[in-house]
Amino acid sequence: MKVLITGVAGFMGSHLADEFIKRGHSVVGIDNLIGGYYKNIPEGVEFYKKDLGDFDSVEKHFKGVDLVVSTACTAYEGLSVFSPALVTRNTSHITTVALSASVKHGVKKFVYMSSMARYGTQEKVPFTEDMNPKPQDPYGIAKYASELLIKNICETHGMDYVILVPHNIIGPRQKYDDPFRNVASIMVNRMLQNKQPIIYGDGSQMRCFSFMQDVIDPLMVACETDIANGMVVNIGPDEEFITINGLAKKISRILKFDLKPIYMPGRPQEVLNANCSADLAREILGYKTKKSLDSGLEDLCNWIKDNGAKKFDYHLPLEFVTDKTPRTWVDHII
Repeated sequence: MKVLITGVAGFMGSHLADEFIKRGHSVVGIDNLIGGYYKNIPEGVEFYKKDLGDFDSVEKHFKGVDLVVSTACTAYEGLSVFSPALVTRNTSHITTVALSASVKHGVKKFVYMSSMARYGTQEKVPFTEDMNPKPQDPYGIAKYASELLIKNICETHGMDYVILVPHNIIGPRQKYDDPFRNVASIMVNRMLQNKQPIIYGDGSQMRCFSFMQDVIDPLMVACETDIANGMVVNIGPDEEFITINGLAKKISRILKFDLKPIYMPGRPQEVLNANCSADLAREILGYKTKKSLDSGLEDLCNWIKDNGAKKFDYHLPLEFVTDKTPRTWVDHII
């Protein structure tokens, strides 16, 4: 196949490109490098540094493509509360552009990487695909809006689609100098600089963390077969549900760091307990958690060590500041 990956320089997009190339497919990649690294892009990718929000600039690259995998977005739940225009433009708008270009050029299938932010706060966890989405921050709202657009446009114009819901992915190539997202990487980067991790709220929030390769394997099944066409499927582990406090303790043990976290006021609209059921992915995509959380965190720590701790880069603007904006972001103290 000829595959086009949006967000190819990002964490997930670059790993996907690797896997498609390894399997003999040709890969076109588009990325504006807001959330990724140029060095992430695998050799062999036909790469275009462009803004996916500009239809006239990017649509020609969809010509002759069989499969589009949409990973590009500004995946910032917390920041989206204070920069909603930036985040929604680079989430729902760019997805609409990719959809339009795909229909124009007769792309056969569109695979979308959504987010567990679609679920918001539910009455029970883990979240299952049959739950009514209740996104509670602008990012989650934009991701769910994108899902609705995909369903509408693909079904109207006869293009196959799959909506996949990965969550809290960790591993090599993750952008770890970003102060607004990727809690595990932020903690590792700070501890390697002999700085205490910052925890918002009391740290009792609970999450599950997915190692990248465990996500890639079932994702490829969804891309290369029609088994999940027209479906929403969670991808990632539902085991090892852990608090943010517990995550900090695990990382500190790996790095042999004397842990004394810095606690800050909680961020608005943060979901307390978020975990997605993997039962459907196990059933239809052969999902299996192969990497334990401890092992995945060790790999992440080693990769960041090898690449060197970095100063955090406040590369995205706060569109407005209120008394609810985390002072760490306003004063650049992460």
